[in-house]
Amino acid sequence: MTAPGDDGGRDREPVGTATDDQGTRDAELAAAFAAGSEDGLRGAFERWAPLVHGLAARALQDAAEAEDVTQQVFVAAWQGRDRYRPADGPLGAWLTGITRHKLADAHAARERRRRVVERSAGVAPREQGPGGPDEHVQDLVDRVVVAEHVASLGEPAQQIVRLAFFADLTHVQIAEQLRMPLGTVKSHIRRALRRMREQMEEGRDAR
Repeated sequence: MTAPGDDGGRDREPVGTATDDQGTRDAELAAAFAAGSEDGLRGAFERWAPLVHGLAARALQDAAEAEDVTQQVFVAAWQGRDRYRPADGPLGAWLTGITRHKLADAHAARERRRRVVERSAGVAPREQGPGGPDEHVQDLVDRVVVAEHVASLGEPAQQIVRLAFFADLTHVQIAEQLRMPLGTVKSHIRRALRRMREQMEEGRDAR
């Protein structure tokens, strides 16, 4: 007799398979993109254009400008693909690094247009106060870059980084909770931070 909830011994899909499969597809896309494959470019656009466009739309609040920035990001990425190294981090995070700079450029251009209009109208230009659009863009993109990097980490690194940055646990608390040597916890966090910093620098170089 089969107990309630028993599937009779049929194989079950392992937990995390969908995430693992997506990670594998992302890695294959990144490798193809870095190799200069047009299929890799097409696949990267289909995979990450919604992310880039979403960031641009939220930061700029203008559909046409968001479309322009999305195109600029992928043109810059394709032209600078020689500087992208898949081993250093996920392609999505590299693209968000480029997005950061294209959004800053878009805000700067918007500010220049505003000043031209104000001067033409004989109005004294307004100074940008603290916490303006640029700061908002930086915060928004930083959150996405961190999320992309964390999602790309394997275990136990991903769990360690989530506990450190999202649960705000100390290194000692993480080591105790995971029953792991403190040195191992610190090593995983250092490597994750180094990869994140390098990926942001890659995005800056490819702008």
